[in-house]
Amino acid sequence: MSYLRHYFSIFFIFYLGCSSLHSQFKENTKINGISMVASRNTITQNHANAIVHLNSNFVSVMPYAFMPKLSQPELIFDKNKQWVGETMNGIKADIETLQAQKLDVMLKPHIWVWNGDFTGDIEMFSEEHWIQFEENYKKYILAFAHLAESMGVKLFCMGTELNSFVNQRPVFWCSLIDEVKSVYSGDLTYAENWDTHTEVHFWDSLDFIGIDAYFPISNSKTPSIEEAFLKWEILKEDLKTYSKDFQTRILFTEYGYRSIDFAGEKPWVSKRVEDKANENAQLNLLMALHQSLWKEDWFAGGFLWKWFPYYNLKADRHRNRFSIQGKKSEAYLKEFYADH
Repeated sequence: MSYLRHYFSIFFIFYLGCSSLHSQFKENTKINGISMVASRNTITQNHANAIVHLNSNFVSVMPYAFMPKLSQPELIFDKNKQWVGETMNGIKADIETLQAQKLDVMLKPHIWVWNGDFTGDIEMFSEEHWIQFEENYKKYILAFAHLAESMGVKLFCMGTELNSFVNQRPVFWCSLIDEVKSVYSGDLTYAENWDTHTEVHFWDSLDFIGIDAYFPISNSKTPSIEEAFLKWEILKEDLKTYSKDFQTRILFTEYGYRSIDFAGEKPWVSKRVEDKANENAQLNLLMALHQSLWKEDWFAGGFLWKWFPYYNLKADRHRNRFSIQGKKSEAYLKEFYADH
């Protein structure tokens, strides 16, 4: 009988939707954002000034909860063994530093599975474990929703790349949205992966459709701006229609490319490799994305993945990875964000 109630609730959610439906676009100001990596220490004014110098107006701050396995309901967060920048006090201090430099903040909690498994594949094997996981996740999200409200954070992201969890537990997610709205008065989004964003059922209850935008763009070693632009012109027609269907602007909660050969082929790949750097590939892909999308009124902007406050320009480990720091793309982004 409990399963019958569960499936009836799913039917009710899909056909009637979550409560407090969103119906109008927000003001047409572009989010020129940066995703700031959490650090072992809190950031300083100089770190915030470096983001201001980039002409960014929004920073994604990302706490983490840790999960032993995809099928275990335990979530661990705000513990002394974590990096300071991932804890409640560290997040609070970093937000204060960013806000002091007139930067707006998106608070975007993540889950990290111990062995690096993809969070979109979370799967509990009993109803009891699903309920335990829901309670743990709710505790995690509401803790940071309260923090976001207390600090006047402009944008709160309720989760990141949780496709299986979202699809299998729609009743929980609608309830969670309502609970977050009861304690947080700012704008609300959720970050779904590029290939599963159309499976999310609650976009019209949020202020933005959040997409981690690692769409495949090109199989070329070094894509030209024109080639990548033409691909985005095709992709954006579906995005535009999707935005119109929900009457909700699309926000790229993450976007970016590695500075490596074939960076546009599988942009979601993040593993470390020893291949040589290709700064032009990263630069051309970013320029094409910006040229195609930033002029659209249904598109809210995005958060570039990713920015390291304690970045060492002499370190070799980032030379072919996502960071734009010390690369051609940094000077370009500074100019682009200034003009948009």
